[in-house]
Amino acid sequence: MTKISEIRDQAEDQLEFRLTEIDREYFDLVNELKISHKLEKPHFLKSLKKEKAQILTILTERKRQSKA
Repeated sequence: MTKISEIRDQAEDQLEFRLTEIDREYFDLVNELKISHKLEKPHFLKSLKKEKAQILTILTERKRQSKA
């Protein structure tokens, strides 16, 4: 998991690319959970959702600042 300050330093393209990576990783983990009914690292689901929320928050902040 990355720190919020590291996320803020990244460009929008990098953040959007990371969002697609997170979605792919989350999808794979959920499928693994449905198939095998257990995960090696179940806490990873929560950390992926948290990182995605942080990235979306930063992207929204930037869009609002550019409109103002």
